[in-house]
Amino acid sequence: MDLGLKNKVIMVAAASRGLGLGIARAAAADGALLSIASRTRDDIEQAAADLRADFGVKAIGCVMNASDPLSIATWTRSTLVEFGRIDGLVVNAGGPPSGKFDDFEDSDWEDAFQLTLMSAVRMIRNVLPTMQTQKSGSIVTITSSSIKEPIDVLLLSNVLRSGVVSLVKSLSFDLAADGIRINNLVPGSIDTDRIRQVDEARAANLGVSPEKARADGQASTPPGRYGTTDEFGRAGAFLLSDAASYINGATLFVDGGKSRTVW
Repeated sequence: MDLGLKNKVIMVAAASRGLGLGIARAAAADGALLSIASRTRDDIEQAAADLRADFGVKAIGCVMNASDPLSIATWTRSTLVEFGRIDGLVVNAGGPPSGKFDDFEDSDWEDAFQLTLMSAVRMIRNVLPTMQTQKSGSIVTITSSSIKEPIDVLLLSNVLRSGVVSLVKSLSFDLAADGIRINNLVPGSIDTDRIRQVDEARAANLGVSPEKARADGQASTPPGRYGTTDEFGRAGAFLLSDAASYINGATLFVDGGKSRTVW
């Protein structure tokens, strides 16, 4: 299916690997132009080089700290200087530390607030003037299945990512008049570094081996396995594209059917 992303400029945060890179690769496969960002220069430049080599598209890698407002603004300006427009944004950042209520001080909550919620606010705020001028654009935030079913060792994520979903739903009403869509994309158990960290945290909490926690995690999904970043990435590319032109303010789960909630 041709999604219509050819020559569309897509910004993807936290895209040197994992979920962000999965979306960047799916968009590049459809001909999109990529501005990808992460904290580590070598990693993000290598990811951009791989996109250029694998798909023959223009791709730039930018250093960006999702907790730093100046860093987000610099990434946006660099994208506009390079491409002249912004058609899509993937809001993404590494998850806050695992743990339960007694594990965290005020500073931990503040750090998680900046990383998870304020990074979304700032990334969106930075691209809106361009998208509003164009009267077009698509924004996708990567959240977590914890927005529906809190995860016992991810309290910070449970709380802050729910705020991102509320932000997206609120903005979906305001931005539609400018031709801008905004949606949430929820990974279930996708085989990334993050899910391996969660398995390790759960193993420590339950007193079992990481291998046992991973096997149990995979067995808990209807397909009996973790998803791949390619599978997740294709869903992200779809939401960014005009193929999803009447999808707005929605939350799409890519979890193999693991979630048991009706809504």
